[in-house]
Amino acid sequence: MSQYKKLIALFIFVAIAAWINFPVANHTGINIGNFSKVIDTHLGLDLVGGVQVLLEADLPEDTTIPHENLVSSMRTAASIVENRVNALGVEEAVVQQAGDQRIVVEIPGLDDPEQAIATIRETGLLEFVHFGDLFLPAGTIIRTDYGHDVESMLPPDFDPEDPDSSLIYDEVFNTVMTGAVLRTVNVITDEFGQYVIQFTLTPEGAEEFARYTTENVGSILGIVLDKRVISAPSVESPITEGSGVITGNFTLESANNLAVQLRYGSLPIPLKVVETRTVGPTLGEDSLQKSLIAGAIGFGIVILFMGLYYRLPGLLANLSMIFYAMILFALFRYIPVTLTLPGIAGLMLSTGGALDANILIFERLKEELRNGKTLVQAVEQGWKRAWPSIRDANISTLITCGVLFWFGSAFGATIVKGFALTLAIGVCVSVFSALFVTRTFMNVVLDYFKEFNYKKWFGV
Repeated sequence: MSQYKKLIALFIFVAIAAWINFPVANHTGINIGNFSKVIDTHLGLDLVGGVQVLLEADLPEDTTIPHENLVSSMRTAASIVENRVNALGVEEAVVQQAGDQRIVVEIPGLDDPEQAIATIRETGLLEFVHFGDLFLPAGTIIRTDYGHDVESMLPPDFDPEDPDSSLIYDEVFNTVMTGAVLRTVNVITDEFGQYVIQFTLTPEGAEEFARYTTENVGSILGIVLDKRVISAPSVESPITEGSGVITGNFTLESANNLAVQLRYGSLPIPLKVVETRTVGPTLGEDSLQKSLIAGAIGFGIVILFMGLYYRLPGLLANLSMIFYAMILFALFRYIPVTLTLPGIAGLMLSTGGALDANILIFERLKEELRNGKTLVQAVEQGWKRAWPSIRDANISTLITCGVLFWFGSAFGATIVKGFALTLAIGVCVSVFSALFVTRTFMNVVLDYFKEFNYKKWFGV
């Protein structure tokens, strides 16, 4: 491909990036046939304010779960919590597992923090509880031996002194199995036209259900959601086919809501809220403004230095850096990447890496010119001899980014994770900028450059 074809391709690429970065009126994304992609800038908790919630597995002290099962259950729970948070319409939410027993939830830009916390508290934990001969009416809140943090599940206006409330503190019931054994959940009507929820169990759940119902004919098996009794049917005969129904005077809407929650939101392990932190929008906006000002000042100083010290190559590098910034920000909007203060720091650091690559190339070019090479030879040799240093330095940075990203994912350090991600993307774009954009500009300029006056333009 000739240098002019490369230049045309480059300008088309940058035009697309500009279209992504500066949308025209009513432009919300890409819509081509069946393909639809919403494009927007996602800002993190520390830039726009919001809520951070730390969840922890709520297991009794004497409960032992194999490590691999605990990790798998927490991973599933994190996915369920993310689906719930996204139901609030907060697409920029970050939900990730922190260690073996904790989940970090970050919800930027949320106007009602209490709504988010209430949604997360709704654990959707379905339990089949052995009541024995005791009948408890629907709505009764109980304690079970599968998680004891009942208080964290109560509504904010709950009053234990209210005569309409029925909260049992003095007895702990045995949980036979949880909603983790559900395979399918559907809403049907019974022979009386009442809405009921039909469920089937996994093979393991069916086996446990068959054993319990065989040994406890005549006992009451409570069906409990978030420690609140839904229904308390009596076991009339052994149930061995691995299916059953949940009754509870449901309307069609309430039955569908519960079925969806059980189908997609049954947590395999109980969770409790350990800590909440709210970041005000004023603080986030102030951080964003200061970050933008600092970035603009730094970028301006760098452009001035490159132009004064490296002259013509510096001016071409400055143009290349503008292209770099446009392409990088377009990628952040398209992927999308949630930008936080640490993420912006990674972006700035990658910008320095892009300049490092150009500086290595230009210094090599000047050495070749001092050694008597022609301009074309010096440019070719400069790129060729600077490449090993550029390659090794950026590979080392990417390896470091990989380690930092793994650390952030494993331990819930979202700050580290955001920094590593933006730095890695920036490094990749910076290499493209130095080796393709700047080089293309240089090769095009050389076609029109006079050989006799090149020294003053290259700072030799």
